[in-house]
Amino acid sequence: MTSLLEVEALSIWDSRTGNVIIPGNSFQVREGSCLAIVGESGSGKSVTGRAIVRLNKTSLRQSGRIWFNGENLAELSEQDMRKKRGKSIGMIWQHGMRAFDPSRVIGVHLRETLAGHFGWSRDVITDRMKTAMESVMLKNPVEVMNKYPHQLSGGMLQRIMIALALVLQPELVIADEPTAALDTVSQFEVVEQFIRLRERMDCALIFISHDLGIVKKLADDVLVMKSGEIVERGTVQAIWSGAAHEYTRHLVTSRQALNDHYKRMTGGGRDAER
Repeated sequence: MTSLLEVEALSIWDSRTGNVIIPGNSFQVREGSCLAIVGESGSGKSVTGRAIVRLNKTSLRQSGRIWFNGENLAELSEQDMRKKRGKSIGMIWQHGMRAFDPSRVIGVHLRETLAGHFGWSRDVITDRMKTAMESVMLKNPVEVMNKYPHQLSGGMLQRIMIALALVLQPELVIADEPTAALDTVSQFEVVEQFIRLRERMDCALIFISHDLGIVKKLADDVLVMKSGEIVERGTVQAIWSGAAHEYTRHLVTSRQALNDHYKRMTGGGRDAER
């Protein structure tokens, strides 16, 4: 299986303070695979995800090479990068509310995005989004498109972003802590939609998370980050059953301890990974 994305010597630093956030990391994502980037808050995983599509705040500078389908994204103009975002590389962020303009109904954002990439008419966009939204278990999609972001739950907003990805058909989707702000039931539903997203599109996925239970369900490969550095990498099975780095073992054992506690509290029922 060939690499869809290759990140080489990615360094990120704060231009105001000189503080180095990412010291020169390299990794790759295989076509059709899911790479999970895990670590505690402040480990640099989200900054890494945003660096791929060049969406970090302007005070953060970066260097290195980011090869996507053989093209170095670091060398593209901002105009060319805008064409890549969404259409070639989809993005699903932690807080669905921040992904949409709060002053306009959801449908306006969807129409502008799809018209910008494909030039489709309003009717075509509504028809395609309706089908995609129904496929991710959103009821009354036309009614939903006429609502403002604050009128929808976090889980609904995440599913709208997944539905948009289904219509855009990107080769790579970057999901940055997409379940962190959701309740347990919504987390389970959104994870199930990510599983179906991969099945339908056969796209590659970068799933950024601190939740190893979710990672175990979704990922093929794992990068473990601590203080900006990649301290361990491997298949999800290898990381879960035979982590070499002390920090990784701490993450795994903490998750297992949570599962054990949950089972004791519930009399041995479903574990906390769900």
